[in-house]
Amino acid sequence: MKSVIKLTDVYKTYMMGSVEVQAVRGINLEIHSGDFIILMGPSGSGKSTAMNLIGCLDTPSQGSIFLDGQDISQLDESKLAQIRGKKIGFVFQKFNLLPALTAKENVTIPMIFQGIPESEANQRALELLRLVELQDRSHHKPNELSGGEQQRVAIARALANDPEIILADEPTGNLDTNTGNTIMELLVSLNKKGKTLIVVTHDPDVRKFAKNEKVFNIRDGKLI
Repeated sequence: MKSVIKLTDVYKTYMMGSVEVQAVRGINLEIHSGDFIILMGPSGSGKSTAMNLIGCLDTPSQGSIFLDGQDISQLDESKLAQIRGKKIGFVFQKFNLLPALTAKENVTIPMIFQGIPESEANQRALELLRLVELQDRSHHKPNELSGGEQQRVAIARALANDPEIILADEPTGNLDTNTGNTIMELLVSLNKKGKTLIVVTHDPDVRKFAKNEKVFNIRDGKLI
């Protein structure tokens, strides 16, 4: 099975004033095409930093990160942004929808950034909203949608450029239990269709969706 993301002896160090903080300390992790990975840890464990590194939102202080065999550790932000836009779809805890735009317009944004013609982007956005069962809410703005509906729009947006990898950061964090379960079932269904799924969470209930998948715990910046 093809390796899509590989972290080799990855460290991330931040300076907080004159204090050096090691947020991630020597992580080694290999993620294959079609994997369903859960990365668990409490606040302050380093899981958010690890997520940023896995998702090419940040570069390591030491070590290497390979995406589809390419070492991205030393790439500048513009090149990282290009790679992220094509390879990785992000689902954020706080949804990060643009409040002035409708659901459909929020889903089209990643496609417009990749140069897809507006008419094609609009058509695909409607198809994706149908996939998450929100086709009837396409013209509603985020403040007119429930939390679960906003998260489903965020998932549709993550799929806009048909990425191989979906990275979900605390996807159930702002939702009630039933809505969170619905969102996880949707993400798992995408994994079953071939998407590589990485879920970063502190919610132990998410483990029930893992079954035989790979669950990693992170403490003090290390995988344990």
